[in-house]
Amino acid sequence: MKAKELDKKFDDGEDITKYLNVSKAHRPEQEQKRVNVDFPLWMIHELDKEAKRLGVPRQSIIKVFVAEKLRKAS
Repeated sequence: MKAKELDKKFDDGEDITKYLNVSKAHRPEQEQKRVNVDFPLWMIHELDKEAKRLGVPRQSIIKVFVAEKLRKAS
């Protein structure tokens, strides 16, 4: 199928997923890399309180806080 045909199907609201091979798809700059960070206990307790309040894992809180700080810095 040519790109114009696929574009038309998409623009017409058709489901085009059957035409896509997503087996090797990835999101640039979104790959995960594990890092270890040591926090003081008081910080862990505060992170856990906030995570519990929001009903999310501690790791999610850390990611959000770091992302917010990085966005403000740039």
